[in-house]
Amino acid sequence: MPATQKGPPPRHKRRFAEKPRLSAVLGIVFLLWFAATMVSCSREQAENRQEDPSMPNRSLEEVLQEHTDSLMAMSGVVGTAQGLCDGEPCIRVFVIKKSDELMGQIPPQIEGYPVDVQETGEFRKLDPG
Repeated sequence: MPATQKGPPPRHKRRFAEKPRLSAVLGIVFLLWFAATMVSCSREQAENRQEDPSMPNRSLEEVLQEHTDSLMAMSGVVGTAQGLCDGEPCIRVFVIKKSDELMGQIPPQIEGYPVDVQETGEFRKLDPG
């Protein structure tokens, strides 16, 4: 049987014994920091979604369906459609002629979707004959 050692362990054994404790403490500190950061970021994102009216909550189709009647009721508006503006979904509003008065009535965005106004003239039915 080996004799039991009295007194502190040799210096080289103490260094190795301290390293796992230090690693464990640093690991716990990192995990706590990471968890706090994630909670903070998710709260900020949730608050931004609630405060930012430019972020759509409904599909473009739903928004367009709800607002088409009010847009079409404006004198000079001849149509609406779904479109892409700079690669992002947008609402297209077709007008006979752009005017300051009409542009003042059409909002620049509706429920977070940008509105693109295009001057098209009047729409007419094509004569098949």
